Amino acid sequence: MCILLGPVMVDAASKLPSSVTMSRAQLENKIKGGWAGQTIGVSFGSYTEFRYQGTFIQDYQTIPWEEGYVQRLMDSWPDLYDDIYMDLTFVDVLEKKGLDASVKDFAVAFATADYNLWHANQAARYNIVHGVHNPGHWLNNPHADDIDYQIEADFAGLMNPGMPNSASQISDKVGHLMCYGDGWYGGVYVGAMYSLAFVSDDIQFIVAEALKTIPEESGFYKCIADVIEWYGMYPDDWKRTWFEIQKHHAEEIGCPEGVFHPLDIDAKINAAYIVLGLLYGNGDFTKTMEISTRAGQDSDCNPSSAGGILGTMIGYDAFPEYWMKGLRGAESKNFKYTSLCLNQIYTISNKHALEMIRKNGGKVEKENVTIVVQRPKAVRLEQSFTDMYPTAKVELSEHDIDTLIFEFEGTGFVLRGEAVRRDMNRPDAVLKANLYLDGELVEKAAAFPTHFHDRRLDIFWKYQLPVGKHQVKVEVIKDGANALLKSWDYIVYSKDKK
Repeated sequence: MCILLGPVMVDAASKLPSSVTMSRAQLENKIKGGWAGQTIGVSFGSYTEFRYQGTFIQDYQTIPWEEGYVQRLMDSWPDLYDDIYMDLTFVDVLEKKGLDASVKDFAVAFATADYNLWHANQAARYNIVHGVHNPGHWLNNPHADDIDYQIEADFAGLMNPGMPNSASQISDKVGHLMCYGDGWYGGVYVGAMYSLAFVSDDIQFIVAEALKTIPEESGFYKCIADVIEWYGMYPDDWKRTWFEIQKHHAEEIGCPEGVFHPLDIDAKINAAYIVLGLLYGNGDFTKTMEISTRAGQDSDCNPSSAGGILGTMIGYDAFPEYWMKGLRGAESKNFKYTSLCLNQIYTISNKHALEMIRKNGGKVEKENVTIVVQRPKAVRLEQSFTDMYPTAKVELSEHDIDTLIFEFEGTGFVLRGEAVRRDMNRPDAVLKANLYLDGELVEKAAAFPTHFHDRRLDIFWKYQLPVGKHQVKVEVIKDGANALLKSWDYIVYSKDKK
């Protein structure tokens, strides 16, 4: 392993330095590289996002990149940059409330932001607004293992150079707002890779060492450990490793949209694609972008994370001109839903990193900083969707529910659908409905806003039911609201694989 930048004391047991001294200019260069790298990555992958599900992108498929590309996307498709403006929500909280900002501070900012959300983020927003405790927990959020916090954790690593455990502490506060288990581990792992990229220039070491923040008993750990092993077995064939990932880790259990469907927004498999790009890219920015994008699925978020981590390692000044020509001109442009541009973010993130260095025993001097490097420690073990296996997806298309009844045999279900305005010329409204399970009222007057920003992502769900037959009854409360409730289908879970 190669350790970077100035005087270093090495702890032989961990192969990590106990401290690293670098110039303040070098620190800032790496922070800029992290933010620029993720912006380049999400822009490059925008063309292919979720267009390739369960297949990789063939070599003959050209992925566009040209001068001024990022600025044009920011003008024409500003909502693409949720990878960035979601991060900035949490950066802004830290800037306004300080490094000890509370979970509530982050929750309020995230839940009340103007941007639209999907998957675990939207389910959590609804939960927060409606006072649900543990909004990211899998019993409260069917999307708990989704990629959401994984794509938002960059800030935690960038503000904790060489301090992966401090990054994990931030992720504990923020990541559990929308995710749990493997969904949370995705953010912890990405944050740790960013953090270690400040103090090592060996991408293979960074990938492996950061995994020490994840409990070995978890499915997430197993997935990434397998990718590292397959890279060792097939070092010149990323597509062979891609096939192994599909064979062993592509089974979706949680996300209702991905069960019985090629869509896979699960955190661990998309993290595997990040690692695929980093390992097979081997420090080459272009190869890293190409592979992490061509792996498919969430193919803008994955190169964004990979590009940010590698950008942190190599630093802003080392970016190839091919990629800089696409970014140039965009760094002074504010991201939608924020008052911040990249040039401002570089400064704010650098400020937070200096504060964290001081807070964790390091030194900040006029020209240099000394970082007390942390040896990665595993966070606590938690697993979502335990003893649950999807057994059926049943179409149940009802366009205006009054009373809906269906029966299933298993231990859990998710009923999918949406609330929409009955009269599109009238304002949005909130419809309410009751859930009865086996004749018992288990959820009373649940709210279903028709406004997309405030929507309830899934109609009803219940897990960990007794083995056997169950009846679900949904009863819409007729109060004249300008809304109707539509169902699409329901998923049935069993305790055992069939």
